[in-house]
Amino acid sequence: MPKKRKNRGRAKGAKGKSAVVQCDGCGAWVPEDKAIVVTRWYSPVDPQLARELEKKGAIIMRYPVTKRYCISCAIYLGIVKVRAREERKRRPITT
Repeated sequence: MPKKRKNRGRAKGAKGKSAVVQCDGCGAWVPEDKAIVVTRWYSPVDPQLARELEKKGAIIMRYPVTKRYCISCAIYLGIVKVRAREERKRRPITT
């Protein structure tokens, strides 16, 4: 049977079976190396209030919130785009 991708859509390599994690979007169980990981910074303080406090010299803490998504949820949320066959072979440049 033909393979669609050289790495079978995962970063497992020859490591055997990888752990599974739950998608934060739909709750599906996804292999850890296939899940799309997104880390965003979260501040419990309102942004407008935070700006005023920072002007006065206060330090506002921000916390990293890491979420893992399955491929379908990542596409739905716009984190990952559907690419043409030739584009899939090229690695996207992330800066």
